[in-house]
Amino acid sequence: MEYIPVLVMMGAGTIIGGAILLISHLLGPKVGNTMKDRPFECGVPSVGAAMNQRVSVRFYLVSILFLLFDVEALFFYPWAVVFKKYLSVNSFILLEMGLFVGILLVGYFYVLKKGALEWD
Repeated sequence: MEYIPVLVMMGAGTIIGGAILLISHLLGPKVGNTMKDRPFECGVPSVGAAMNQRVSVRFYLVSILFLLFDVEALFFYPWAVVFKKYLSVNSFILLEMGLFVGILLVGYFYVLKKGALEWD
C-alpha cells in the first residue's frame, strides 16, 4: 500500500509516453526526406566515418555524471513514501537522508571544481 503513489506515477509516465509516441506516429510526416533522414550528432552533420574521429572524453563524463545524479535522485522516491511512517519512530531517517544529500553535494562541487561541466 505504501508504494501505490510510486506505481501511479510510473503508470502515468508510461501512459503519457506511449500516448505521445502514438500521436506523433499518427500525425507525423509520412514522406521521407534525404536531408532529414541523415544521421547527425547534436545537430551537427556528420563528416566522414565515425571510426576515424575522436570524441572528447568530456562527452562521456557528462553522460556518466548525468546517469549518476539521475539514479541517485531516484532513491528519493522510496524514501518519500516511507518518510512519514518512520519519522514518527525516530528522526534517524531524516539524518540519513541529510547525509545522503550532503555526499551528493560534495560530489557535485568536486565536479564543478574540476571543470567537468565546462565546455571550452
